[in-house]
Amino acid sequence: MLKLGIVGTSFISHDFITAALLTKDYVLEGIYSRTKSRGDDFLKTIEKNVPVYHHWEEFLAADLDVIYLASPNSVHFSQAMDCLKHHKNIIVEKPAFTSPEEFNQVITLANENNLFYFEAARHIHEPGFKKLQEQLPNLGEILGGSFTYAKYSSRYDLVLKGEEPNIFSLKYAGGALMDLGVYLIYAAVALFGLPEKSSYTCQKIATGVDGYGTGVLTYENFQVTFHCGKIMDSKAPNEIYTKEGTFILPKITGIEEISYFSREKKTIWQQFYPMDYPPMYYEAKDFSKVMLHPENKALGKDYEEWVELSRNVNTVLDHLQKSGHLNFKR
Repeated sequence: MLKLGIVGTSFISHDFITAALLTKDYVLEGIYSRTKSRGDDFLKTIEKNVPVYHHWEEFLAADLDVIYLASPNSVHFSQAMDCLKHHKNIIVEKPAFTSPEEFNQVITLANENNLFYFEAARHIHEPGFKKLQEQLPNLGEILGGSFTYAKYSSRYDLVLKGEEPNIFSLKYAGGALMDLGVYLIYAAVALFGLPEKSSYTCQKIATGVDGYGTGVLTYENFQVTFHCGKIMDSKAPNEIYTKEGTFILPKITGIEEISYFSREKKTIWQQFYPMDYPPMYYEAKDFSKVMLHPENKALGKDYEEWVELSRNVNTVLDHLQKSGHLNFKR
C-alpha cells in the first residue's frame, strides 16, 4: 500500500482521494491545508479520520510515500521540489509547471533521488482514450483536427464583481489555456506527437488572463486547431480528420463514445467504452502500478513515455503562453 498525502482541498482533491482509495493501492495518511477551517471542513466531506497539517514542514516530515499536489498552478514547482527533497514521490495536477526550466529541475531531482513524478492528466489514462489511440493509425492518413473545451466557470461571476479568484489570476497561472486548454493539448500531443509550431490568440478579461482562446498546432502535413474558454459554454464536438473519414468525439475527457464517418461507405459506426470506475481511478491505478513495481520493465517504459509526454505538453504550453502574451507572475 502507498501512504498518500494530499495538498489542496478543492473538489478535485476529493475526487482523487475517492479514486485512489478505490484502487486499494493507497491509504490516505494526511492532508495539508494552510487554513485550519478549510482543512477541517474538507475532512468532513471525505469522512476520513486522518491528520490535517497546517505547517508545510510538518507535513513533509510525515511518513508518506507519495504526495498529490492540487494547489494553484504557480506553486506546483516549489512544492514539488520540496516533496522530492523530502524523498516523496509526486503526482502533480495538470498543468504541472509553468515553464520548461521548472520541468527540467523537477525531473532532474526526481531522477537523482530515484523517485517518480506523474502529471495527473486523467483523460489519457481512460479506456476510451486508449481505444482511440489504438484505432487512429488504422483509419488513414491524418489531415487535421479540431478540439474544443469551453465551460462557463461560476467563479467568473466573482471577476465580474471586481474580485480575482485563483483560477482567473496571473499570479497563480490561471486562465482558460491552463485550466481547460491543457486537456486539449495533452490529447493532441498524445495522439499526434510534438508539433513543429504552435500559436495562440485569446480574449483577455479584467484580471489579465485569457477567458477564451483559439490556438493552432502545426505538424508536418496537417494542423490541429483548438478552442478553450471559461467565460462561456460550447457544445461543439471534437473531430479528427483522415483521408478516409472523420472521428467524432462528443468530448475530449471521459470518452465513452467514438463515432467514425466513412467517406467511401457513407456510413457512421459507433463504439462505446463505458467507464466502470470514476474518471480519476484509471490514472491513480496506472501510477500505483509503477510505484509498487519499480522492477517491472514494461511499466518502466510506460513511465518514461508519460514523462516525455508531460515534457512535450509543458513545452507546447510554454510556446502558447508566450504567443498569447500571458505573462504569469513567477
